[in-house]
Amino acid sequence: MRGWLSVFLVGGSIAYRGLFNWIRPAMYIPTMLGSPLFQLIFFTKLGQYAHAETRDFYIVGNSVQVCAMSSVYGMTMAIANERWFGTLGPLLASPANRAAVFLGRGVPVLANGLLVSAFTFAAGVALLGFRPGLGSVPALAAIVVVTVTSCTCFGMLLGSIGLRAKDFFFAANLAYFLMLLFCGVNIPLAVLPGWMSAIGRCLPLTHGIAAAREVAAGASLGHVAGLIGTEAGIAIAYAAAGFLLFRILERESRRSAVLDAY
Repeated sequence: MRGWLSVFLVGGSIAYRGLFNWIRPAMYIPTMLGSPLFQLIFFTKLGQYAHAETRDFYIVGNSVQVCAMSSVYGMTMAIANERWFGTLGPLLASPANRAAVFLGRGVPVLANGLLVSAFTFAAGVALLGFRPGLGSVPALAAIVVVTVTSCTCFGMLLGSIGLRAKDFFFAANLAYFLMLLFCGVNIPLAVLPGWMSAIGRCLPLTHGIAAAREVAAGASLGHVAGLIGTEAGIAIAYAAAGFLLFRILERESRRSAVLDAY
């Protein structure tokens, strides 16, 4: 058990730092904090100008959604970059527990997603007048943790696909912007066509954002337990699908030696 935890925590952290060697303040701040900040301001002010929804609707939606920048992009790259940088072969040759290796990649990504989302909520308070009740803050934090976990698990599936796909950056970009459209971030699901809202309900973010909006409006955590449970179930489903695909591709690589090929 101790060895499993070591691979899960220490191995995941070291791999994240090695695969993301560009992470320095000069790069991190404009990329991971600057972009979410301008997204928040743009959509909130646009929505206010159009008198479409309330200010808090956009602040909560975008503050939760920006975690996908870390969770989707970061998790996809944390797995698929092993192949890109030529380290996948040694990794698969190691006797380390595969679940610890796979899931451990998500720990730093999850922490980063929480930081980005917390920063954006703080910006909403400081710059846009977002004032949730103090009693709702712990519930909002719990919802964000579940939602970031769900996005990270979705990134695990995309990363596993990237072990075989040639252009996984395109898939990550497409997924991120489709989630912005399909998950009710700036447009209520009720306004979207039926097929779009149906897809949105199968994606991460959708139920977490809905729960966060209700809590910010004064609802209790128990009142949105169903939405949180659905978001957690989506996280488990995507994590299981990603790990299963990872194992299938690993076995296939041992048979045909194509996993490292481009």
